[in-house]
Amino acid sequence: MIRSVVRGNGAALPRRIMKNADFEGMVETSDEWIVQRTGIRQRHVAADDETTASLGEAAARAALDSAGMTPADIDLIILATSTPNNTFPATAVEIQNRLGMHHGFAFDMQAVCSGFVYAVATADLYIRGGLAKRVLVIGSETFSRILDWSDRSTCVLFGDGAGALVLEAEEGAGAITDRGVLAASLRSDGVHKDKLFVDGGPSTTGTVGHLRMEGREVFKHAVGMITDVIEATFGQAGITAEDLDWFVPHQANKRIIDASAKKLGIAEEKVVVTVDLHGNTSAASVPLALSVAVADGRIKKGDLVLLEAMGGGFTWGAVLLRW
Repeated sequence: MIRSVVRGNGAALPRRIMKNADFEGMVETSDEWIVQRTGIRQRHVAADDETTASLGEAAARAALDSAGMTPADIDLIILATSTPNNTFPATAVEIQNRLGMHHGFAFDMQAVCSGFVYAVATADLYIRGGLAKRVLVIGSETFSRILDWSDRSTCVLFGDGAGALVLEAEEGAGAITDRGVLAASLRSDGVHKDKLFVDGGPSTTGTVGHLRMEGREVFKHAVGMITDVIEATFGQAGITAEDLDWFVPHQANKRIIDASAKKLGIAEEKVVVTVDLHGNTSAASVPLALSVAVADGRIKKGDLVLLEAMGGGFTWGAVLLRW
């Protein structure tokens, strides 16, 4: 059978770093309070000349270099983002143009923090369906543009950045030992919309709006929803938590990550955590964490890796792949 194999990965971060202490003069908070409740110590914040498109382009170029490919080799670009450069066209098309790519096709995917996991699963379907041989999957966000900087419950949580993977079709045996995407499980439930949303949009207010979140409600649902899709993914692949080499979760909150891993029986030393460095970068979160773990030598060719995320909507999902 055809598998979607990772050929390269890349990342890009804005130049500016905001430490927790930088918020102390803006809202009533402290470094100790933020670290204790979230595990976040710093985040990157985009400057005026840094956008979802420019960060996405930089991550894409890094992934292409890692894969030893050029834009001419790519058939499809899928960009996961909730913070596009424009209402339309899709920012993926802008990145396509920035890369000098005038063939193939490109589109955005909107599933908030779950966007990258959704995009990898979607790219896998395009590859296995024969509509694309090589797909550039990008998660890029500038959440700083939609934050209410007077709301201490949200402004300290989020950051900006981008990450990318290059996936390529390769024939596999149809076994768990194959490289590439092995299983995926995606879910959503719109009944939870008002727990995490942006209070604006073209069809309602005609404004961009600001992020609003009921933090306790999100936390209450997160662990159960995450374990649900992960167990479904394990069932598809016929594996258990013990078979994993690495767990790369959405980097929203250290307490959610720890509780999820514990409930699933995933050993702490197998969990990739970068929330302290990047904060919650939404759809960029998982590929940024991947880039750190690949760069420092933890994730190696042949490793069994589980990706997971949950975001506004609610949306949630998991993808199992062999690196």
